[in-house]
Order: sequence, then C-alpha cells, then structure tokens
Amino acid sequence: MRKFLARPRGASRAVILGCCSAAALIVGGGAASAQVSGEPEADAREPSGDVVVVSARRRDESLRDVPIAVSAFSGDTLDAIGASDLTDIEKITPNVTLETSRGTNTTLTAFIRGVGQQDPVAGFEAGVGIYIDDVYLNRPQAALLDIYEVERIEVLRGPQGTLYGRNTIGGAVKYITRRLGDEPEFRLRLTGGTFGQFDGVGSFQLPLVQDSAIGDVKLGGTIGYFRRNGFGDNLNLPELENYNRKVLAGRVALEWAPTNDLSFRITGDWTDDNSDPRQGSRLLDFPGFPVLDNVFDTRAGLTTPEQSVVAKGVSQVTEWRLSESVTLKNILAYREDDTSSPIDFDSLPIVDLDVPVFYRNHQFSEEFQFIYEGDRLSGLLGFYYLSANARNDFDVLLNGGALNVFTSSDVDTRTWSVFGDFSYDLTDRLALSFGGRYTQDERSIVLRRQIFLGGLSPTFGGAPRPPFLTQTNLDASADFNDFSPRASVSYTASPDHTVYFSYSQGFKGGSFDPRCVASSAPDLNGNGIPGALDPDDQRSFCLFQPENIDTYELGWKNSLLGGRLTSNLALFYSDYTDVQIPGSVGLDTDGDGQADTFAGVTTNAAAATLYGLEVEGNALLAEDSFVAGDNLNFQFSLGYINARFDELLGRGSPPVDVSDQAVFQNTPPITAYGRLTYARPMRLMGQGSASIFGSFSYRAETNQFNFESPIDQPSFVLVDAGLGWTSESGRLRLSLHGANLLNKEYIVAGYDFVTAQPAFGNSPLGATGVLTAFYGNPRQVFGTIAVSF
Repeated sequence: MRKFLARPRGASRAVILGCCSAAALIVGGGAASAQVSGEPEADAREPSGDVVVVSARRRDESLRDVPIAVSAFSGDTLDAIGASDLTDIEKITPNVTLETSRGTNTTLTAFIRGVGQQDPVAGFEAGVGIYIDDVYLNRPQAALLDIYEVERIEVLRGPQGTLYGRNTIGGAVKYITRRLGDEPEFRLRLTGGTFGQFDGVGSFQLPLVQDSAIGDVKLGGTIGYFRRNGFGDNLNLPELENYNRKVLAGRVALEWAPTNDLSFRITGDWTDDNSDPRQGSRLLDFPGFPVLDNVFDTRAGLTTPEQSVVAKGVSQVTEWRLSESVTLKNILAYREDDTSSPIDFDSLPIVDLDVPVFYRNHQFSEEFQFIYEGDRLSGLLGFYYLSANARNDFDVLLNGGALNVFTSSDVDTRTWSVFGDFSYDLTDRLALSFGGRYTQDERSIVLRRQIFLGGLSPTFGGAPRPPFLTQTNLDASADFNDFSPRASVSYTASPDHTVYFSYSQGFKGGSFDPRCVASSAPDLNGNGIPGALDPDDQRSFCLFQPENIDTYELGWKNSLLGGRLTSNLALFYSDYTDVQIPGSVGLDTDGDGQADTFAGVTTNAAAATLYGLEVEGNALLAEDSFVAGDNLNFQFSLGYINARFDELLGRGSPPVDVSDQAVFQNTPPITAYGRLTYARPMRLMGQGSASIFGSFSYRAETNQFNFESPIDQPSFVLVDAGLGWTSESGRLRLSLHGANLLNKEYIVAGYDFVTAQPAFGNSPLGATGVLTAFYGNPRQVFGTIAVSF
C-alpha cells in the first residue's frame, strides 16, 4: 500500500495557489488517484491495486474477506478529495449522515441506516459509536474530529457489539491515526483558501532508542492550527463572526517495543476550540426584523457564557504476542471535555428563547482482548468497562428574560460487558462466524429543574437568589442488561468473489430524559398527570427503556474484468423495536394559547422497519491511453433505504397511532457519490504524477425531525473538483480543491417550535415563534502544499 503522507493546509495563500495553478496548466487538472469506499488506488500497471487491509474485526485482514458492510478510506484518499473533518465522510459513504450539530462547532450528529441520536444532551446514548484508535467516545461533544495524520477511517454499518468495546446499535466510525515509523521524519502541511482560511499541520516522528537490550523507543507528535473567517456576520454583535473557525489541536505518542512480541503505546490528544458561537438563520419575519438575505448571517444576541470547547484524552495500549496464534491486548483510556456555549434559538436581539449551556463530560474505560489466529479458527474474547459522567447545566430564558427555566442534569453511566466473535473455516471456501455480547448498564441521574424570575440563574452569573419554583427534583437510577448475538456465513467462490449472509442484534440502553418535568409532562400512556414532586411518579415519567434492532444482511464483494471493476454490495433488512423518540415540546400551562414553558418528552412507543441496499466500488475505465502509466478511474457509491414507522403512539387517552404522520430524521432515502479521476506521470520540479478529478454527491430529501417541518432539506447535489501533483519520492505534494462549486445552500440542522408534532402535539414556544436553520458550508476554494523530510 502507498505510504501515507500528511498534507498540510495553509501557508501563504498566494504561493500555494500559484504553485497549484502551475500544476494545473501543465497537467490540465489533478488530484491524486486514491482508494474510495475501501477499494485501492487503481495503478495503471496493476489494475487491481494492492489489497486493502482493515481492522474491522479487530485483526488485520483483506476488506474483501470481511463479512461486514464496511467502508475504508486511507489518508491518501482523504487528502485527495480535500476532506477536512468527519462530516466530509458523509459525502462518500452510503446511508450515512455525519453533521455538525445545531448551535455548535464541534459536536457531531451521526446516523447510519436510519439509526442515530440527534440530541447531544446528557442522558441520551449515541446510536453510532465514534472511536479514536479503539477508544470509544462516550459523548458527541468534541467528537467532530479534524482529519490530520490519519492512517485510515473505517465506517461499519449495522449493529456492532461482538467486536468493539461499547455496544452501538447503528454502526461505528473508526478514526485510526498514523503509526510511528522507524526513520526520523518531519512533515508540514499548509493550506490557504477563501474566507481567509489558513491551516497549518506540523508533525514529527523520531526514533529515540534502537537497542537490542532495551528495544525500540519512538516519539512522535502533531500540532495543528485551523483558522477561517466566518461565512456570515452577527448583525447585532459585530465583534462576532458566524460560522468562523479557530481551533488549536495536537497529538503526541510514545511507543516502546522491548521485544518483537511486546509493545506499549501511550498517546495523548487535545483540542482547544475558540471559534465564535455558531448561531442559526431565522426563517420567520418579526416586526422590525425581516428574514435576512444571507443564510449565514444572524441577529442573535446571547453572549453568555463565552464560547469555548476544550477536550483532551490519554490512552495506553499494550500488545503482547504470546505465540504465533495468541495475542493479548489491553486498552486503557481517560477522556474529558468542557463546552460553554450561548445558543440563541430565536436568533433575534431580543430575549425570547435564549439558552446558555455548559456541557461537562469525563470518562474512564478499560478493555481487554484475547485474540486468536489459527489455521482455521480465529477470533477474540473481550471484556469492557466504562465509567462516565455527563453534566449539563442550562437556562431557558423566555418572555424577555422575565422567566428562566434552569435545568441541571448530572448523569452517571456504569457499564461492563463480555463479548466474543470467532470465525471458523469449514473448508477453504466456506466460513462460519458467530459471536455474542452480554451488557449490563447502570444509569443514574440527579435532575433539578427550577424556575427563576428576572434573568440568568446564579449558575450563569445571575444574582444569587432562591428559585421561585422547583418543578423537578429527581435522584434516581435504573439497570439494564442484554444479550446480543451475531452470526454469519461467507463463501469464497474464487479469489475475486465472496458472498456472505449475516444476522446481528443491536441494543441501546435506556436512561432518563434530562429535561423531564413530570408535573406537566404530556400524558402518553393515558395514566393521568402525576403529582408535581412525587418521586415515584417523576421516576416513571422521566425513565425510558432500551431500544433493540435485528438486522439481516446479504453481501457480495467482487473483482471483475481482471480487476478493472471492484465493488461491494450489501442488502439489509432491520426490525427496529422500542425506538427511543426524544423531543422537546412547548407547553401552555395557563391556557392562553401560548407556550409559557417546555418539557422534554422521550418515549419508546415506536416500532419501525428499515431495508435497503448499498453499493460501493471502483472502475478502471482506461489505462495507457495517452501516455504510458496514465489511467482513468471512476469511484462510486449508492445507498437506498426505506425507513418507515410501523407504530408510533402519540398523545391521548388511549394513545393514538400516528405512524402514518411520522418520518425518519437524518435519513435520506437515496445517497450517491461519484468521482472521476484522471492520473498520469508528469514532470514538475522532477519526476512525479499528477491527476485531476471531479465529483458529485447527491442526497435525497432529508427530514430534520421525526415529523415533517419547513426546514426539511429537499434533494440536492454538491459538486467538488481538485487537481494535484505528487513527487516521485512522495515527499512533496501540491493540490488545489474546490468544494461545493455550485454554491448550493442546504440545511443540515435547525430548531422548529412552530410545527405541531404528531406524537406529542405542540404549542408554539417563544412569543416570536422559533424556526431556525443551520446550513452546510458554501463554496470554498483552497490550495495545499505538503512536504516531508
């Protein structure tokens, strides 16, 4: 496989763009031909390329041999397409949504095959697991990772639990950083572009000791600075930009291998995000404040607290190869993050629905693996433990700030599990895989919901004073346990064709709604409204149960036409039960027709069916057509999903089935991607290779919530292009990229407290109404120089 070279982002923009433009004139375009969707770069002399190796099953093996729907993207691929963070993976992976959460800069919203979690507050578990070097990130804050110094990123679709530390019901995204090499090396990547973009990434690897008695000791590190002006302005607070970026991040690693069979790796990482608050675009007129022409502008007025995100973590991995067949691996990790954010839901200078918030998270995890690789039997046994805490404090300022609903939710998670997954080759062509996981979760919450009069609560700098009313005073816990099996059979008809059929079960634990107010919660079960502060009633109304999914999958991985066409096909069917439907609704408690407060509402009153297909591949269309060594490649992916609710019980006594009015959020029925790349040898400052590409990504209509809303995004297409040149040694790379070249405006998230929700009903919240949208990035052009020495 080609050696990964980190590409810089930034430097003098004029120099970068000048160099890349020169390359464009010589080659007629470019961007390195690279592997997409797990298929290798198609070299003109070797049409099938090298075998792609993934660790989806916790051991290195060919992607074509893995009976799992997995996409793998190398660091070279991600550089070639100009990917900057995890949201760029969404374009190229079927049936996947990875978006920046509403009102944030670094919180990730992730959905795979219709399963995920949009609400980032404490108490809600992720439906899609995000991993950094095998360490599970328990919370979505600071999980929108920048892509730098990456070996590869793997996306696993469907339930994961028999192979990974934490059970995830929808899938997993594995972010695998670059390992240290044996030779000293320094790398620099600089990028400059529109909107004042300037990114710089510098990294090094340095062998410290190479001694037969002591072993090998290596040190490496990376520091990155990412800066960009805003796409819009805050017209109310001109000192703030909207959608700007100012991030400092880094990693450091120390590796020691005292013998060839024993290694220790200690890594640390941190992220410091000082971007301005990301506020939405208001879509409702208000006297004196009409809807703005620029969707990236805002009139938001909230500045307390000051926007800040700080995240850091450390991990230690030990690997001990006891024999040719047995390896022991231990992964020990600690992570924490703190976020301060002023979120103005109404995006007006007046105080109507303003929400200052603190997120504080920390986690400790321990994972032990016993890995066996024999002639016919291979697999692993594992134990996982997670102790985590998520605390959210937030005000909800209503009616000009005269009324403030303050909520503090402190959620503890204690979970342990044992899991295993083994594959046995019945013959040289037929293999069986089987596995299972037992999980025990304990969730506890301390929830205080209080009404303050006269502005901010004391937590956010308001005058010290007692609350006017305590609506929720809950201290409760609940236990959940589950056994989730998995099995598959795979048949290798030839070295170029593998088919498989699998069954897997997924589980996501229950919890407590962190915004629950039992004294005025909607009556979803027809049992009447409980007493305001009765502990038993509050626990019952705030608790929601686990959800489960059963997924059946038929796959075909193939190489046709002598390796010129490679593709992966997966058909899946999922039975989704006890679906957790979280929401936040306005409540009219005094009968005047206007919501004067709100309530968090989470129910399991839903069942759904999901089925669809996914196709990914690479086609070598031509080689040696114009000059020796040139090639023309087409990389593609297509996803289709039919996601429908079979039952969704709404508010009423008895509850009414409103499934015919409900929709799946963040789940477009069709996603597609195509990239055409032409590469050829070319002399520029010495021998090298150049390439040019054009790509499109398509997403069908996307619903933002589980009900139809004016901020649902109709189908759209994004068009990207790029060109690049790489020296023969691979130590110098120049590239130029254009993203969203048609400058498409498209909504990725938002707030809607105007539209009635089928399951819960709704009263408009806020005197002005709240309908606010957040948009994907506009057209950007940026050039990059990457050097290593």
